[in-house]
Amino acid sequence: MDFSLDETHQLYQRTVREFCDANLAPIARTIDTEERIPRGLLSSMGQLGMLGVMIPQQYGGPGGTTVMATIGAEEVGRADVSMATAVYYLLCTGWSSLLAAHGSAACKQRVLPKVASGEWFLGIATTEPSGGSDIAAMRTTAVDKGDHYLLNGTKLFISGGTEAAAHGGGHLTLARTSAPPSEEKGHLGLTLMYVDAGAPGVTVTRQTNMGRMGISTCELRYQDVRVPKDQVVGKADKGFLTLMEGFSTARILVAAACVGCAERFLELGMEYVKQREAFGRPIAKFEGIQFPLVDHWSRVQMVRDQIYKAAWMTDAHRAEGRFDLNEISKVVAIGKLWAPQYAADVARDVMTWFGAAGYTTDYELEMGLRGILSYVVGAEGALNVMRVIMARELLGKEFLPYR
Repeated sequence: MDFSLDETHQLYQRTVREFCDANLAPIARTIDTEERIPRGLLSSMGQLGMLGVMIPQQYGGPGGTTVMATIGAEEVGRADVSMATAVYYLLCTGWSSLLAAHGSAACKQRVLPKVASGEWFLGIATTEPSGGSDIAAMRTTAVDKGDHYLLNGTKLFISGGTEAAAHGGGHLTLARTSAPPSEEKGHLGLTLMYVDAGAPGVTVTRQTNMGRMGISTCELRYQDVRVPKDQVVGKADKGFLTLMEGFSTARILVAAACVGCAERFLELGMEYVKQREAFGRPIAKFEGIQFPLVDHWSRVQMVRDQIYKAAWMTDAHRAEGRFDLNEISKVVAIGKLWAPQYAADVARDVMTWFGAAGYTTDYELEMGLRGILSYVVGAEGALNVMRVIMARELLGKEFLPYR
């Protein structure tokens, strides 16, 4: 099995890295302190084909692969370790690919070209005040009114609400549209639908985070929001399965962004320890630096290989006209479980190599650690949920803890 980068992917990687080094890395600190991503940068990313890299050409995108999207996530995470731009990128990129695959022609034509250009934001809204991992306990409801649904409920910790409300776009929102046939099948009766952040009845309230300051985290309240039937993504009452396909791609991109962040931490660390002297020699000569460095580098490389394997598998399945979530999810979960933890471990160790300097804002380390912790906490899937997914595939569904 060969999932190395071919010539096209290598060219794309060089192009994106050059773009990020020239346009994103120099303003990463400004994005964090000013708490916004410049619209000009997003427009440039759109022109390069980054924000909708998997959107088909007929809807304004380049029609690229999951591997290309993964390359972009890694490079954006490396250039802006605060993770703000990475979050914006991976949400627009990952969820636009799901809308492209399962949305109606009318919805795709209206939304996807705007997302591809960098004008509109597209995200996901599933987490509620009562929790995020237990999707079956969804309380947001959408009542069938014939040609539309009437949406009511609250979503919490949702990325990009402010951006979507201000500049256009919205979220793929999961809501209960019918009662589940049984407690054991609580994932049935859920429908995924695109909801404009600026639609009448939608209220967006920004929350305050410790990191990822350049992109908003919001509460979304829906009060009698009219959602046309052509904004349903996938099949009515079967939105859970569609959602899981989207999360599979999103988790690949999250993990890739975390790897890019870890790679940047290691670059900074290696550059510093070669120059910093103690007891008459560079501290890079001490085994207390060398051994942790090698361990970190090795772990990051191993999880990176798993992430690209997951992306390669995803593209291979789609080329065959199928998407076997069970086959792919175990590999995806490896990356989502370990990449955030490894990146946080690297950040903490490299900060100690810098000593007091690592605790200052003179370097990227502190804002990188603040950003990466959002994925350690569990955005796009809690770490223990990743373990449950892998245990399910290793042991069988009959051993799931909630059965």
